[in-house]
Amino acid sequence: MQFRPDRRHILTTLASLPWAAALLPAGAAADPLADSGLIALPGKRPLIKRTFRPPNFETPPLALRDAFTANDAFFVRYHLAVIPDTAAHDWRLRVGGASAQSPLELSLSDLKHKFAHVSVTAVNQCAGCRRGLFTPRVPGVLWEHGAIGNAVWTGVRLRDLLDHAGIRADAVEVVFNGDDAGVLAATPRFLKSLPVDRARDEHTLVAFEMNGRPLPHWNGAPARLVVPGWAGTYWMKHLSSIRIEPQAFDGFWMKSAYRVPANAFPIQRVAAQETADTWPVTSLLINSLITSHRAAERLPLGKPAQLRGWAWDGGSGVASVSVSVNGGGWRDAALGKDLGPFAWRAFEFPLDTATAGHMTALVRAAGRDGARQPEALTPNPSGYYHNAIQRVELEVA
Repeated sequence: MQFRPDRRHILTTLASLPWAAALLPAGAAADPLADSGLIALPGKRPLIKRTFRPPNFETPPLALRDAFTANDAFFVRYHLAVIPDTAAHDWRLRVGGASAQSPLELSLSDLKHKFAHVSVTAVNQCAGCRRGLFTPRVPGVLWEHGAIGNAVWTGVRLRDLLDHAGIRADAVEVVFNGDDAGVLAATPRFLKSLPVDRARDEHTLVAFEMNGRPLPHWNGAPARLVVPGWAGTYWMKHLSSIRIEPQAFDGFWMKSAYRVPANAFPIQRVAAQETADTWPVTSLLINSLITSHRAAERLPLGKPAQLRGWAWDGGSGVASVSVSVNGGGWRDAALGKDLGPFAWRAFEFPLDTATAGHMTALVRAAGRDGARQPEALTPNPSGYYHNAIQRVELEVA
């Protein structure tokens, strides 16, 4: 018979966690599940709570206005409830597998001193970002816009580690494991895999710094995988082992979870992981985010106003951002500095506030590869890849 804990059991379990009290706002009742308001995890500013255990916390809209999302504001995403807190000097990374010629074990000091350091600016976006905006509703964490952030990630190239271990000719995929775990032993470990060529891409890193600071605990310390241009599900936190294997990995989080209907999205293909019906989630899609205004915000009549935000894709780079106001034609927005192909890029567009009334502004980004945001989201059972044209309703008064 399946065990179904009641509310009292859940709260008792939560209270036993060493960091649980820090999740509650000052003066809050002992019920951390009472609402989905702002809660400050240790080392984080107050974030939007989506789930408490496992911890899933979303970046508030105001914190997404900066070019580089602050470490203490960056969203938190976990699938499993037991979160490790490994001291840097105790951490070890094992690199091996059936297709490794010379397995090795590395300390954080080894990682920092034996391999060249590399930095990449990249968007980390949960595949389910905006799932909470799907209609009809789908299961999963009901993220809105804040399961995303842009940062400078510093570490070493994964391929340098793989080459140091030696890759046999029969290698097909590289499998990654982190130290987070489920409460029950039967819970599948969160393991993900990459095809060898993507693992050896020059931009794929094992990172130990974020925005020039040590990687935060809630974002994967002491070291995590960074896969620029691909969904955050591959960005393994608290990385503990890397296996080079001669066959496609068939664990739960590859063969069953993070799948979309075949041919539904223009994403990078991984033939070894495809079936006739579904493909794995892989690369990010062209997308945009309005950050300057909230829905129903009032714009002062006659006062200059600028619509601002970010656009990004899976690595081809942003070619243009267009804006349509009140059903008018599409006009180009001004683009900000190019921070790199995997980073988001700023856009800005002047709004005409000379006339009072309702204003609807639509934003559509296009990539250098020709991809363009669609008018409507593409339905799929798990609520992935919401990249429909952005819109905001405003009032000029």
